[in-house]
Amino acid sequence: MKIFRLASVLPAVCRLSLALGALGTAAFVSAQEFPKGQTITIVVGFVPGGGTDTATRIVAKSLSANLGQPVVVENRAGAGGVIATQAVANAKPDGTTLLLGTIGPMTVSPHLMKMTIDPLKDLAPITMGVNFPNVLVVPPELKVNTLAELVAAAKKNPGKLTYASTGVGSAAHLAGELFAQRAGVEMIHVPYKGGSAAMLDLLSGRIDAYYATPTTSIQHVQANKLKALATTGLKRTNAMPDVPTMAESGYPGFNATNWYAFVAPGKTPAPILDRWNTEIVKVLNDPEVRMQLNKHGLTPDPTTRQELADFMAKESATWKKVVTERNIKLE
Repeated sequence: MKIFRLASVLPAVCRLSLALGALGTAAFVSAQEFPKGQTITIVVGFVPGGGTDTATRIVAKSLSANLGQPVVVENRAGAGGVIATQAVANAKPDGTTLLLGTIGPMTVSPHLMKMTIDPLKDLAPITMGVNFPNVLVVPPELKVNTLAELVAAAKKNPGKLTYASTGVGSAAHLAGELFAQRAGVEMIHVPYKGGSAAMLDLLSGRIDAYYATPTTSIQHVQANKLKALATTGLKRTNAMPDVPTMAESGYPGFNATNWYAFVAPGKTPAPILDRWNTEIVKVLNDPEVRMQLNKHGLTPDPTTRQELADFMAKESATWKKVVTERNIKLE
């Protein structure tokens, strides 16, 4: 009798086991699926109106059209992009939340402060977005027309002239530190939460200089509201071909470029990351998108996931050395 009862129960147990297994498999497959039809959020760690915001909105618009689903931009400013970076690292890894990672919080801030996450481990690389040099701009009231004249003014007034950046450890801040080191000058660093806020204070005369993105500065330079003294890359930017580089202006080899990359929460499944790489690279290679980005001085630079991972690791090592040698501290 006992054997009969056990035998009669076994088929039911097997059916339950198979059902549970099927559910588990379905859940696993679901976890690997691209979030079709859902709203996608790309988080930007700075206020609206700056280079990060502009670049992201150009890409998001095209992504939304290609995918046939909403792609929104969320500005979450604070701590030079660190707040947004940490938030996305802790977001649900289902492909619905991405981050426009930037040089500061991704590869510099970890060497300046205690972060709750490790950007290179807790965020998964998707593709490089754009890269570009910054542009050192000053208001006409400063009455300097060349980089040499700015250096002379800074040496005449040590510790009095100010320069803006989008935060401690940002590309603009590091460009300022490198320039101060090479030129032997002392200028006061003033960090902001984003490029548009810094630009407003520069135009109003509250600060003396700003290592701005081409996006936030080009219209003001063209309107003669600002003077562009030099760019921070090894080559002149197509957006401002008449503006010399720092290297051309007496500082050979000077190079402090900026970049924006797309990343996701670190535990996002590889199939979803691969799909995002395909979709974003497609957008970055679109002629219309490239034209729009180029118009703002931003150079599209799509990569593989591994290429971005290798690049960010190299950048982290490079800026760790700079932070140590320049003894850069949080202000």
